Amino acid sequence: MTTPTDASFYKPVSFSETVITELMIPSYSNFGGKIHGGILLSLMDKVAYVCAAKHAGNYCVTASIDTVDFLAPVEVGDLVSLMASVNYVGKTSLVVGIKVISENIKTNTVHHTNTSYFTMVAKDEDNQPVIVPGLVLENRTQVRRFLEARRRKQLKHNYKQEADKIVMPDDEELCREMLEGERCTIA
Repeated sequence: MTTPTDASFYKPVSFSETVITELMIPSYSNFGGKIHGGILLSLMDKVAYVCAAKHAGNYCVTASIDTVDFLAPVEVGDLVSLMASVNYVGKTSLVVGIKVISENIKTNTVHHTNTSYFTMVAKDEDNQPVIVPGLVLENRTQVRRFLEARRRKQLKHNYKQEADKIVMPDDEELCREMLEGERCTIA
């Protein structure tokens, strides 16, 4: 059995890099002719799975998605390319970085529409978490991405701890004071 300390238990980032390109068709659009964000999220989940499963050599599930900011709209007729790579590995999880670009094939204009980070967990045949291979960082960009992913993980942990401290005060007058200046009213 291979253990995490064996050199053979490491895979280079390039081993699992994945690109999926898909034409945006009218059935993917909303009433404004723009592609639904949910379609893009579904495609991002798909490319994250392929990239993670290839690296892990196992089935992988989405555990969390860090922020998804829609930077530019995607139009019907655009080619959307989703580029994924493993940026970070833990014991049973890995972070897949995804960059999404859209290309108008008539005008040859390209827009960066999304960047997101999917945390995936590798599972075995019994649906139990399984140790993933380590990561061979092949260049400075990959080292930067690994370190940035580790920092995002730390920030996410800190944010969760702070969010868990949020409680609504029992005092109704204090609630009213806290809501002063907000666009709401208490009935």
